[in-house]
Amino acid sequence: MALDRTKVQQAIEAGNGILKLAPSWVPRSFMIPGRRLKLHPDDIYAFGGSRGGINERWFSSTTKAANGPDTTEFEGLSFVVTTNGEKFLLKDAVEVAGDLLLSKEVFDREQGWNILCKFFDNEGPIPHHMHQNDEHASAVGFKGKPEAYYFPPQYNQTFNNFPFTFMGLTPGTTKEQIRACLEKWEQGDNGITFLTSAYRLEPGAGWQINPGILHAPGSLCTYEPQVNSDVFGMFQSEVEGRIVPWELLVKDVPEGKKHDIDYIISMLDWDANLDPNFAENNKVFPIVASSGEGYEEKWIVYGTKFYSAKELTVKPGATVTIKDAEAYGLIVVQGYGDFGGTPVSTPSMIRFGDLTEDELFVTAAAAQKGVVIKNPSTTDPLVILKHFGPGNPDAKPLIKEKTGPSSWKK
Repeated sequence: MALDRTKVQQAIEAGNGILKLAPSWVPRSFMIPGRRLKLHPDDIYAFGGSRGGINERWFSSTTKAANGPDTTEFEGLSFVVTTNGEKFLLKDAVEVAGDLLLSKEVFDREQGWNILCKFFDNEGPIPHHMHQNDEHASAVGFKGKPEAYYFPPQYNQTFNNFPFTFMGLTPGTTKEQIRACLEKWEQGDNGITFLTSAYRLEPGAGWQINPGILHAPGSLCTYEPQVNSDVFGMFQSEVEGRIVPWELLVKDVPEGKKHDIDYIISMLDWDANLDPNFAENNKVFPIVASSGEGYEEKWIVYGTKFYSAKELTVKPGATVTIKDAEAYGLIVVQGYGDFGGTPVSTPSMIRFGDLTEDELFVTAAAAQKGVVIKNPSTTDPLVILKHFGPGNPDAKPLIKEKTGPSSWKK
């Protein structure tokens, strides 16, 4: 039976404005999982060996994964789990009752929950790639994708094989050099990482990566708020001995352009890639948003209108009330407690298909009223990562007019 507005409203009321979400797992055939997502070792290849290992967990997702013809029906989508055990898609809930989940102003403007957030966890680096901007993504029916990175210490007690990320291109690189790399795609390593620099990844810090910027995320487990689009183009033909097929370079390129190297290169934001102050203009450090007796909250993702994120720490034994201006999704990364009447806890091991107590969606009304959070532990802080969609007024003062040579559209 199709979901209706009444069922969504009943679920919201039963949870005092808070919805419990089931884990959403996503495999990638071209990567080796980092095994820090707390998924049981026997379940890493739950989608089948041919699909690749599970290296991503998506949060409060209304976006289906774009994983080729074998993508399963609900891959990447989040399910709401009601207090009586029923399930429905968060995507469907937003479609039939978006104004009950988001503020009316946000829903009228956005017509959806336009953010995708995930944990991204690999043993080594992924290929140097980019995400298309709105112009190039719209040519294949999608939205462009900026994204942000934060490296939570709780998920990075081991750094795995390559805790560095190649980003951008070395100043002075020419388009002719990139063309030469693409022309020798079938010869193994096309050498594109000779034309870039790697930055060591720092737990507790992060990066902002705008559309059109080449990047090859390293082996830290990464918390990634981003625009809800799964577009990308791989520009590196081999990484760690694994061959990257041409199809992953042109996955989101129009049919008539899939061998047009000039068009493929035009998808790059050339000035942003060659920014001589790349790290200064794109690295992000936490800043305190608020603090008080028993808690501290930091902005960990900020600077753009498309999304923002906070890290909330509730100290042992504390009870606090936290207000926010808009709806948000959350993942608990340390500790246990009570979140607005809903038990929360950090699992040590998760079986594929099982429920957890670490992921919630908080409606705008509940966020604005204020959520009472209790940490009953005498020793362990309760640490929560909170991701907000576009237009969060609390984050508006932190929007950057410009970073380097490329503007962030406001």
